[in-house]
Amino acid sequence: MKDLDPNEFDVETLAIRTSQLRTDEMAHSDPIFLTSSFVYESAAQAAARFSGEEPGNIYSRFTNPTVRAFEERLAALEGGEACVAFASGMAAISGTFFSLLEPGDHVVSSRSVFGTTNVIFDRYLKKFGIETTMVDLKDLSDWEKAIRPETRILFLETPSNPLSEIGDIAALAKLAHDNGALLVVDNCFCTPALQKPLDMGADIIIHSATKYLDGQGRCLGGAVVGPKPKMDDVLGFVRSAGACMSPFNAWVFLKGLETLSLRMEAQSARTLELAQWLESQPGVVKVHYAGLPSHPQHQLAGRQQSAYGAVMSIEVEDAAGNRDRQAAWRFIDATRMISITANLGDVKTTVTHPASTTHGRVAEEEKRRAGVTENLIRLAVGLESVKDLKADLERGLKALASA
Repeated sequence: MKDLDPNEFDVETLAIRTSQLRTDEMAHSDPIFLTSSFVYESAAQAAARFSGEEPGNIYSRFTNPTVRAFEERLAALEGGEACVAFASGMAAISGTFFSLLEPGDHVVSSRSVFGTTNVIFDRYLKKFGIETTMVDLKDLSDWEKAIRPETRILFLETPSNPLSEIGDIAALAKLAHDNGALLVVDNCFCTPALQKPLDMGADIIIHSATKYLDGQGRCLGGAVVGPKPKMDDVLGFVRSAGACMSPFNAWVFLKGLETLSLRMEAQSARTLELAQWLESQPGVVKVHYAGLPSHPQHQLAGRQQSAYGAVMSIEVEDAAGNRDRQAAWRFIDATRMISITANLGDVKTTVTHPASTTHGRVAEEEKRRAGVTENLIRLAVGLESVKDLKADLERGLKALASA
């Protein structure tokens, strides 16, 4: 079933029913096309496929039915014209920039992004004559001042990693378009289940499918959604550079999408309850979560998102008043059930110390400016019992109190 109109169905239905694969056997579950290449009926047909005169599968690096089903389904969920799948979220980010930018172009990016994204800007785009200016995600005037005549892309995560800062998508889209640039939004933390950036004026959406689109920490993958002419350019990069998604991983993501809305709603509700509880606990200096009224962009998040997501961060201090790495590590190491890992988007709750993991390669000054302090801890809440999660976090709080 590939003919569902995304405008007629809700996200929950599209995630299950759109772009379903059917073989001659009519299996109800989507099949996996585990093949590197495809057979043609004649040499003439092979030539027609390779030239683009005839549509069809050629080679799984850039045409595979299972990968295509995932791309079509995610595009429908985001309300985009087309989608290109990648081997990882970082491949999707780098592939987008290398596809759409040229030497001499300029990018304006929020400094509140995943640490490895900063590495792409600072180390690799720079090698090819593409400059990046980092700005305060929340300060629209900062974005305005950073724009140059050669600016081609404005890039942000919202909510941001790890502080749950919120970018005003509609305002930034207008700013980008008024200056002849594209607005590219990393929608990994919300997914289309909670936020639709294209509806607010964004041009391109990027995902790490590894996170919530999978939902169980099984596979690596990434995706880019946007207008077909731009996505054709991105697909050309995948075809040539080979940063492609495997058919097996695409099948796993198809299964993950089927439960996406249920998981996002349930994990968001658990996170809000835990954030409210943590805000009143001794040893917790601050809770960064847009679902709390104390968050400075709580109202903006409420306008842009249907729920507040499942990632929050806390700043801690020990009984001696130390707000440092040792305090954060003491809290983390005292937990027993929560997984100490830098991944997120899993049904299993995870905890990490951003300053030494996800942002470990970011320069100290940039970490400071981005608010990634040594006492900051990121929690990505899963689907365990809230009671059990509180009990495990209390072990961390007791470790702080006994220091």
